[in-house]
Amino acid sequence: MDVCAVVMAAGEGKRMKSAHAKVVHKVAGKPLILWVRDALDEAGAKEQVYIVGHKQEEVRQTLGEDVAFVLQEQQLGTGHAVLQASHFLEGRNGCTLVLCGDAPLVTAQTLRAAMDQFAEDKCAAVIITADAPDPTGYGRIVRDSTGEVQGIVEHCDADEKELAIQEINSGMYCFDTALLLSSLGKIGYRNTQNEYYLTDTIGILIQEGHRVTTYKTVFDETLGVNDRIQLQEAGSILNQRILLRHMLNGVTIIDPKTTWIDDSVQIGRDVIIRPGCTLIGKTTVGQASVIGPDTHLAEARIGNRVILNHVSISDSTVADHCEIGPYANIRSSSDIGSGCRVGNFVEIKNATLGEGTSVAHQCYIGDADVGVKVNFGSGCSIANYDGLSQARARIGNHAFIGSNSTLVSPVQIGENAYVAAGSTVTEDVTSYSLAIARSRQVNKSDWVRTRTRLRGRRVNP
Repeated sequence: MDVCAVVMAAGEGKRMKSAHAKVVHKVAGKPLILWVRDALDEAGAKEQVYIVGHKQEEVRQTLGEDVAFVLQEQQLGTGHAVLQASHFLEGRNGCTLVLCGDAPLVTAQTLRAAMDQFAEDKCAAVIITADAPDPTGYGRIVRDSTGEVQGIVEHCDADEKELAIQEINSGMYCFDTALLLSSLGKIGYRNTQNEYYLTDTIGILIQEGHRVTTYKTVFDETLGVNDRIQLQEAGSILNQRILLRHMLNGVTIIDPKTTWIDDSVQIGRDVIIRPGCTLIGKTTVGQASVIGPDTHLAEARIGNRVILNHVSISDSTVADHCEIGPYANIRSSSDIGSGCRVGNFVEIKNATLGEGTSVAHQCYIGDADVGVKVNFGSGCSIANYDGLSQARARIGNHAFIGSNSTLVSPVQIGENAYVAAGSTVTEDVTSYSLAIARSRQVNKSDWVRTRTRLRGRRVNP
């Protein structure tokens, strides 16, 4: 069966109060419109046309070049929107799915089920419906005494009896393509809003003797996004779906209420995610790693059996068997080798750490290439910026950098070299050498008493 799709994405979305098109706002790491498109792709709708209008360039850029677009210059209702796609649908057989671009919760399973029912019933259209806990604002499905669909009435046009109906129209349909085109040419603005309703096509089809049926889904799948509150609600539902998928695939999530994971994240088996974690973008986590608590990963690539505790990592790689945190920050373009230890209050930026290197306490490693099994003592820093430009440091394998030392880039520390604690190193240190770059200590006897700097009880000599 030839399956087409028409997606309405032209609205301004004034209630979003945004400079951007409503359908490009993200939930669970993906624009609203891409959730709809992915569901259509999975359902088998190979031919898709998107009705664009407000901020159309944003919408086009988000969707890419492998779908069709039609411009709706004036927004005169849902029927008028779909009418703009008439030339796209002409001459096609099979069915056409009509969806809203701001309804990201519909699943491919629901769309396939609606298409299967369309084929089985040999009807003119299938309306995707749901029972709403509170149907206020939704169009109602009106049936006759035998349960057959008589039509859809919008909330604003409904009488008291119709307002009591709980089965609502989701705004999603599966139409016979030829009959959809025929009925679109017959709709008018016979309603209080002076708009062309797509729902009027249902009444036209029934009046002409065609059968219309419904496929009832869960209410959550019908939810659209019109403001920031609904954006959050949709994101929360999608996040719970994502968490459930990972848990079914072998990931332990200790507290789903405080864990947020984008749809694009990939996680291996036997990973444990502790409370307060956020994983976004194209983040990947290897098997048997422990993430969190309170860890943020953005575009991060995490290996197997890694332990991250109160860590922030962005656009960086952490190899297998590393232990990072608590309170460490791995900034962009960093590469942490296997078996490294990056401890509390350490910041690493645009640096590579070789296998087995330890940066345990209160250090800054920026713009540096660090060899294998290097040890940084507490309080070390690489001075990589001179006020005008950044420079890079290189530290050889097995080097030892003593506590509270500063390496002023560009500087090179050779293999197996030592830097004495408290040194400020401005010149290269050759392999197997010891660098001491600090002032000689001077002790001045009886200075405290002669300078009247005594802080405690006076002691007789």
